[in-house]
Amino acid sequence: MGPHPAVAAIRLAVRRTLHDVLSAHDISAPDVSTRGVSAQGAGTHGVRSAQLTAAPQPAAPLPTEPPPPLVLVACSGGADSMALASALAFEAPRLGLRAGGVTVDHGLQPGSAERAQDVADRLTGLGLTPVESIAIQVGRTNTGPEAAAREARYAALDAIAERHGAAAVLLGHTRDDQAETVLLGLARGSGTRSLSGMAAVSGPGGRYRRPFLAIDRQTTRKACMVQSLPVWDDPHNTDPAYTRSRVRHEALPALEKALGKGVIEALARTAQLSRDDADALDAWTDEAERAVVRTPGSTAADEAGVPDQADGSPQPGRPGTRSDGAHATPGADGTVELDVVRLYALPPAVRRRVLRRAAIEAGSPAGSLFARHIEEMDRLITAWRGQRALNLPGRVEVARQGGRLVIRHGSPN
Repeated sequence: MGPHPAVAAIRLAVRRTLHDVLSAHDISAPDVSTRGVSAQGAGTHGVRSAQLTAAPQPAAPLPTEPPPPLVLVACSGGADSMALASALAFEAPRLGLRAGGVTVDHGLQPGSAERAQDVADRLTGLGLTPVESIAIQVGRTNTGPEAAAREARYAALDAIAERHGAAAVLLGHTRDDQAETVLLGLARGSGTRSLSGMAAVSGPGGRYRRPFLAIDRQTTRKACMVQSLPVWDDPHNTDPAYTRSRVRHEALPALEKALGKGVIEALARTAQLSRDDADALDAWTDEAERAVVRTPGSTAADEAGVPDQADGSPQPGRPGTRSDGAHATPGADGTVELDVVRLYALPPAVRRRVLRRAAIEAGSPAGSLFARHIEEMDRLITAWRGQRALNLPGRVEVARQGGRLVIRHGSPN
């Protein structure tokens, strides 16, 4: 008789993710066996040569096998992350992987240090090693306590992953979390990228993996129950002072009551479709950006790549050429210039992506750059009536000068 369906579901999800981690590791890892054969051959050759001239030399030692890749699970002690930890502890040894865990103490509640240590003990009891409990300080930011805690938490996870050389860090976000993220994006009036929710793979080098994005919260809780895993329910998750808590306990239930069951699944499906669309638009934007970005001080002939060598090819390194093939590159003074005519010809979704990237490259903080800012920039292209220069967050100024949109850092306001 096999495991309970809930346990089977979480294990299958983790197994698929671990296979992906192994595949990525195999591609990037050096071929130790080949190096070993080469070293051995070199040593043998050295012995044969030495027989003619001197005493035999010992063969070079074979390189030792590197340890198996390490996968960490970030665990708060809640049902989602405890289910994830249990599945990792079960699946990793069967795939030849090492499995460890980390819990983060945000210090936002009384007794948080003791609770974090209790979670660390549970992870050790599952057979995970290494296991760490790390305390962080959540600073005050303009983005609110939830965003500040998230930023501090990921910084801590990055540091631990780098210190241990972890191949991946597993996160316990579920389909319900994905639906909440999409709904929050809708409420903010965000674009396609925001509606795409959380990626299954994210972070530097694909460090963060979310195996449970297709699994609902009820399944993870059931998996913990049938495995007799104790869980801790964070009171912040039910505190109406937090936006996500209100979405979880008020907005989504109201939507399901009005529209029927299936809202969470539909929102999660919307996230995946939006992500596919956003990826395609970003690729289109990469291509379009090469055509519209102008190097400050270049002429129209420069931008067109007018040949001026004897063989008819453009001069190497001439102003207006780009070597990065991706994002807008500011000039020496931090200025980005865009070709207005070519911008106007782009579809709005692509054009606005180019404008947003250019503003960020010029120094405008991404977190403070909202849709209304991009719309005002767009009007300098599509509804030009001699408007004054715009001031963007981060002291970035945007002005239209003839056939160019000039974006520079250092506006007076």
